[in-house]
Amino acid sequence: MSLNGKYALITGSSRGIGRGIVLKLAEAGAKVAVHYYQNEAAAQETLAMVRERGAQGMIVQADVSKPDQVVQMIGRVHAEFGALDVFVSNARPEVPRFFQAPMDITLEQWDAAFDTQAKAFLVGAREAARVMNDGGRIFAITYATGSRTGGFQPWVGMGSAKAAMESLVRYFAVALARRGITVNAISPSWTEDSVLNTLPDAVQTLIRNWHEKGWTPMRRLSTPADVGDVVALFCAAGAKWITGQVIYADGGASLMNPEVPPEMQLG
Repeated sequence: MSLNGKYALITGSSRGIGRGIVLKLAEAGAKVAVHYYQNEAAAQETLAMVRERGAQGMIVQADVSKPDQVVQMIGRVHAEFGALDVFVSNARPEVPRFFQAPMDITLEQWDAAFDTQAKAFLVGAREAARVMNDGGRIFAITYATGSRTGGFQPWVGMGSAKAAMESLVRYFAVALARRGITVNAISPSWTEDSVLNTLPDAVQTLIRNWHEKGWTPMRRLSTPADVGDVVALFCAAGAKWITGQVIYADGGASLMNPEVPPEMQLG
């Protein structure tokens, strides 16, 4: 699959899942814009990795919680590239800015989640679509499990914001369908080199062991490269008829029955 001649902007792509997406699109031949908020050194490192793969790119800085900065970011990328074919909304705030249970979450934490997810996607997708070529691709990176459950209490702000973002995916999919622009959400499970790695070591070990023992049927966690593969796949011309969907990229974790121990479910 070749993305030669395509231009992509991925928010939050200086590291983690965003970096995984950038590198996969670069490997397929796309010219990529690496976005960062505060860590310019990480963005420069990602751009160097893009160039090692024989691709070209640029770096752009913005606070995606600020709508005017999102508009300016997309304008800069379009002015530099002269076109835009792929937009991926992936950036999120650091965990302390939103991680609190519903009885304790502050309005500031709530706003941090919604401003960087639902609002950032609303503004980003709308502005990207205005300059995007027909037949383009728009993605939102979500965590659908957290959008549909309530047990992981400190995730209430992010889970609610992701649920709103997934709803926007469906509305944008309809709004942009006549132009052949597809809009989909990609939902990884727990992923290495992501929010997982900001949790206490004991929690990380518990999560890894649980999934390796079978809660993910493929018996490992996701990687940024796994997510990048899925985004690249849906950028292909053959994916033009799939829009408005939440795609689970989770090694089968979403197929497990939470009421039954994994030892009883695996063959």
